[in-house]
Amino acid sequence: MAARPAHRQQSRSLKALMGVRDLILGGHARPGERLSEVAIADRLGISRTPIRAALARLEQEGLLELIPSGGFAVRSFARDEVIDAIELRGVLEGTAARLAAERGPHPARLAEIKKLVQALDDTICDGPEAMDFERYVELNATFHAALAGLSGSETIRREIARVTGLPFASPSAFLDKQADVPAFRQSLVIGQAQHRAIINAIEMREGGRAEALAREHARLARQNLEYVMAQDRSLLRSVPALALVGE
Repeated sequence: MAARPAHRQQSRSLKALMGVRDLILGGHARPGERLSEVAIADRLGISRTPIRAALARLEQEGLLELIPSGGFAVRSFARDEVIDAIELRGVLEGTAARLAAERGPHPARLAEIKKLVQALDDTICDGPEAMDFERYVELNATFHAALAGLSGSETIRREIARVTGLPFASPSAFLDKQADVPAFRQSLVIGQAQHRAIINAIEMREGGRAEALAREHARLARQNLEYVMAQDRSLLRSVPALALVGE
């Protein structure tokens, strides 16, 4: 009987965490703005206790900062901080790919990720203009989660999950809501070629090649960031979270 209340509490905590994160990354709070537990609780329809825990968790993740007088405020980020987070993800995913190649992936895991690669191929078979964008973004996230666990190392999988929780470090951080941007669509075609090459290198037990390819692949997110910030700032309206990023 005790398991059910614990499950409800866990569900409320997760809802609070996701809700507060979405408010911040959705552009509903400005950098430096103090967050009110009461206002957020009213907006999300959740009690203040899980909201308070969510704010503390997001401070640990680096999305918020403590205010000396008490409470939390939304952080702003230098562009270099975002680039560093992307680079760190690339290092960890590169390590995951190398270890998978050197140790040899479990056949069932390898078969599963190869199915994902084929499904990704199917989304772009008619070219970038006709691709199933939303399906690609969904499968891309699944591919990266599978890659993180391909070596069988729980330590690597956990650390990749942690770093992808950092603001803007997710493999899909600059893809959501960008279906109409030709440059982003083209980057997905390049990314898919890299997906295939990474898995081929792992299957062939070429650890160094797999690592280099995975690290290069992560830099696509950096290219998308730089495209928005330097070449087409009109897209900032479509990626509200980038309001948190300075020069």
